[in-house]
Amino acid sequence: MKALFDTSVLVSALVKSHPQHARAYPWYLQARRGELGMVVAAHGLAELYATLTAYPSRPRISPGVAMAIIEKSISAIATIVALGGQDYMDAMRLVARIGRGGGSVYDALHVAAAEKAGAQCILSFNRKHFEPIMDLATQLVVP
Repeated sequence: MKALFDTSVLVSALVKSHPQHARAYPWYLQARRGELGMVVAAHGLAELYATLTAYPSRPRISPGVAMAIIEKSISAIATIVALGGQDYMDAMRLVARIGRGGGSVYDALHVAAAEKAGAQCILSFNRKHFEPIMDLATQLVVP
């Protein structure tokens, strides 16, 4: 089975002090062991980097450490799905059609990446963000 890991799950899995770590980490371990195909949207890598380097931990996660974490823990095991210009336009049309703005477009891009990769589910702690924009072919799983 393939699962798209959204940024909320990636951060939770990688930061031991995160309140959701215990819920996200087992999913990450399944991917690490090859029991689950990890899919990550290419823009999700940038979201992950931005979030890790701004995360309020002590000590702070430096840009170099964030890059090392992403390279070793994510890009080494995940299928990274890049979207094209038309995919971005389709995602924006979708959120505009349902009357959503702001960061909803980023969630729509995660959904597009999951569909492009043939992922059976999206792992996210943000149920309210994803439910309005998902189709029936992909299941939302909240760890």
